[in-house]
Amino acid sequence: MESASRIERALAAALARTDGPGAPPRLRAALDHAVFPGGARIRPKLCLAVAQACGDANPALADAAAAAIELLHCASLVHDDLPCFDDAETRRGKPTVHRAFGEPLAVLAGDALIVLAFETVAQGAAGALHLLAPVLMTVGRAVGAPNGIVAGQAWESEPQVALAAYQQAKTGALFAAATVAGATAAGFEGEAWRVLGERLGESFQIADDVLDACAKSEAIGKPVGKDALLGRPNAVHQLGLRGAIDHFDELVAEAIGSVPACPGFAVLRAQIEAQTKRLLPKELAVNAA
Repeated sequence: MESASRIERALAAALARTDGPGAPPRLRAALDHAVFPGGARIRPKLCLAVAQACGDANPALADAAAAAIELLHCASLVHDDLPCFDDAETRRGKPTVHRAFGEPLAVLAGDALIVLAFETVAQGAAGALHLLAPVLMTVGRAVGAPNGIVAGQAWESEPQVALAAYQQAKTGALFAAATVAGATAAGFEGEAWRVLGERLGESFQIADDVLDACAKSEAIGKPVGKDALLGRPNAVHQLGLRGAIDHFDELVAEAIGSVPACPGFAVLRAQIEAQTKRLLPKELAVNAA
């Protein structure tokens, strides 16, 4: 089954577990709004790509890990869009959850997605219980303190932050979880895949910084210029457009060069190269030349 179909099926199954007799209907609607239709699903696709490159020995666990990582990403977006953070009006081309359902349900929806992510991993590990602990630890480490996405968000409340530390926590941590969990689910040594995820995550964040500084909101489905408005770290502001793009290219090269030996080595490297080329519009690179 194609990765995109596996991801959507796993997410639909996870969200179905939030429904039932006595469940608040608006909360379920808010959860669906946060998850569907999705964005590019880059993180879960990366998780499955690594699992497949390693032989995909436990597809149910790989699907569960991929879905959990996307649920956590969606939860972070719901919370990130709240008035106390970005106060964003749109996400993925539609109203943000707090705009559509109000702040209380947005907070609760984000919380529910976090819990659902761990429940999804636990259920997916039924046929490979010896891998449950390492996958759960990988996912938990990517979300909390001291270096997960919560820490990345918390850096925005500090008076000073290094750009690399901010990007690694806010974005790189979940990408690293995708590569480590994908390899672990397939029975490989997961930590050998951490560098790949970290470099891809940092490159993705730089691409996002470039779009925030240079793109138009209607082209990417969310507000732009937020980093400058809120005084947040941004690669373009610190390195300039040319410097940010050069650093992006360096990180992508490091990511491709870090892929460990595995049955699908050549295919995975080609997939990574193709996907990273899509992150930055060609006209931005031309303008920076």
